[in-house]
Amino acid sequence: MSDTAKKFYLTTPIYYVNARPHIGHAYTTITADVIARRQRLLLGKENVWFLTGTDEHGQKVQRSAEAAGITPQQFTDEVSAQFRGLWQRMGITYDDYIRTTEPRHTRGVQKLFADLYERGHIYLDTYTGQYSVGEEMFVDGPPGTIGPDGKPTETVTEENFYFRLSAFQSQIIDLIESGEFCVEPEARRNEVLSFLRGDLNSGAETKLSAKGNPYVSGALKDLSISRSSFDWGIPVPEPAASTTQKKHVIYVWLDALANYMTAVGYGSDKPEDIAQLQKFWPADLHLVGKEIIRFHCVYWPAFLLAAGVPLPKKVQAHGWLLFEESKMSKSRGNIVRTETILDAFGSLKPKPIDAPGPELNDDVWKREQDLFASDVLRYFLLREIPFGQDGSFSFDALVQRYNSDLANGYGNLVSRTLSMIEKNLEGTHPALRLPETTTLSEAAQKLEASATTLVASIADDFSATRLTRVLTNVAAFITEVDGFFSLSAPWKLAKSEDFTAREDLRAVLATTAEAIRIITALLYPILPYSTAKVWEQLGLGDIEAAAKNGTLSNLTWGGLEPGTKLGPLGPIFPRADKGLIQIMTDTEQNGTTPKPEETAVATEQPTAAVEAAPAPAPATEEVTETTPTIAIDDFVKIDLRVARILIAERIPKADKLLRLEVDLGYEKRQILSGIAQWYAPEDLIGRRIIIVANLAPRKMRGLESHGMLLAASHGEDGKPILATFAEGDEIELGSRLK
Repeated sequence: MSDTAKKFYLTTPIYYVNARPHIGHAYTTITADVIARRQRLLLGKENVWFLTGTDEHGQKVQRSAEAAGITPQQFTDEVSAQFRGLWQRMGITYDDYIRTTEPRHTRGVQKLFADLYERGHIYLDTYTGQYSVGEEMFVDGPPGTIGPDGKPTETVTEENFYFRLSAFQSQIIDLIESGEFCVEPEARRNEVLSFLRGDLNSGAETKLSAKGNPYVSGALKDLSISRSSFDWGIPVPEPAASTTQKKHVIYVWLDALANYMTAVGYGSDKPEDIAQLQKFWPADLHLVGKEIIRFHCVYWPAFLLAAGVPLPKKVQAHGWLLFEESKMSKSRGNIVRTETILDAFGSLKPKPIDAPGPELNDDVWKREQDLFASDVLRYFLLREIPFGQDGSFSFDALVQRYNSDLANGYGNLVSRTLSMIEKNLEGTHPALRLPETTTLSEAAQKLEASATTLVASIADDFSATRLTRVLTNVAAFITEVDGFFSLSAPWKLAKSEDFTAREDLRAVLATTAEAIRIITALLYPILPYSTAKVWEQLGLGDIEAAAKNGTLSNLTWGGLEPGTKLGPLGPIFPRADKGLIQIMTDTEQNGTTPKPEETAVATEQPTAAVEAAPAPAPATEEVTETTPTIAIDDFVKIDLRVARILIAERIPKADKLLRLEVDLGYEKRQILSGIAQWYAPEDLIGRRIIIVANLAPRKMRGLESHGMLLAASHGEDGKPILATFAEGDEIELGSRLK
């Protein structure tokens, strides 16, 4: 129907309205939003269509409404509004939001049913068997069989319309095997094919498809596509309706799956709807949860083949989001609400007390907080969970990842670079050129090569929905840029009156700023709010305008115009206090939203904060001197140096040890430290610390340690508090403490 080279149509599953949304729903929708934003960069907004919505029919919804003492329509109105409201808070840029209770959807579903009936793919019969209300599906087995939702099925005897699903068994196998109908990831593809083929080792009759693929004849059973024991659904249309003894409603999965077409005009005779259907169908990508892969990759293609409608290009399934090692669900009581995260992280951006003008009223600032917090969640979910695999979620991991990658990584790099441009170059970007010093010139050329490679690889990763790899590679590049910045020591160059040093300063800051421009453009689909702020600080204006004019999609090294003035500077990612973890935990356990004053655990401060020192002992406390005195000659033997932690990671089978790589300015070295039980590796990266640099090397766990961290023992358990520096302290790496 469409020229697929010039358009992109993607969908989320439409979410079932038996309960309010949680971060499992947010994960799928965020992924779709990232893909949509990326495709708009490539194809233009008018050629991309992003659909989401809610699935509102079925027996489970009717029973939930009855339990709530309201009508099904009122129930679905309320829950659907919660989904839509959450997507609004998060800045989700869907193009259409479909509800299966809308007239346009009803019209399209009835057309599809009527077409299937007219083509001879539907017949009337009576069914007695087991039905899982929770999953809205029929289940093979005796009475009492446990359904997919872990609850006993119900025995039902009904007059039903059946769809001749068995007739499409071999055809769907061939379409999947050939890749014409793409199912990803491979594990889900194999699962679908196994279901379609049947048990090839059972001894049952085996046949070969038109393309030579084996399958067990009759393994795929015909499917009931109507219900007559309840009435909350779309009525079966004429002429089929006149052949029944009871009123039938269309099976919820035929109803729900059709949304992908009804939303773009299927079933309408309006010219504009027909044109939209012709432009966007077939869909390029359906994103679904792995638990509904069978419905999308067996039932849905069969319905379309029977109706003579082109199949979607790809169905891609993601895994489960696990909390406390089990899938989030209402029945388990372990659902994490997205609102909890938005409220908590939004508190990191309190409204300035002296905010000028009506443009910063409470509603506007709340919007700023929500979009910032949404970026944090977007980054965490896509960085931590490879799409297609199960992934763990915890508040602790969320805060750690935020601090390590965004506060100490990206945000810290932006803050240090732009503040030096403002202070030393009158807030104006210098021309991009290589430094005079050979080592710096070589490092700058390597950085340019890395940026070029990154841009090329990310294009492929985005197209394959390898978003975790996108962020892993960007994070690695940020670390490389940060290493270049530290190696160059621009704070030292700024103090020099030497001509070469001043030229190197301009070259170093131009190179780092250009790298930040590349990083920001690449991160835009994932962090739309935060990258907009960085783009403004770079002096490049509105990032949305850059997205529309092709600036973000045609990235080449050297695009930052010299002479560009910086925008107003300010912190992008304030560091999150670990108290935020407890606030989110308490909020979920209590089921309430905290008040603003309860969530304000941090304020807009520089991205690398100083660790709080232990409180001094009370004046009345007597301190007993127990350590022996040393001579000054003993002390001067100790070489204390300022270093920056570049890499921190755990050592396998060593509970207490961390392996660190530190930068001393003049060299990098490996240090092993027994602080693993007190410090997460992610929290250490980027910190400036003090090390004993002339300690004799020592081998532990087969690794050699060249130095020791300086820390103070604190508390009854002897917790080490690292000696460190505030980000604003202008102290060079490698400086000796005297």
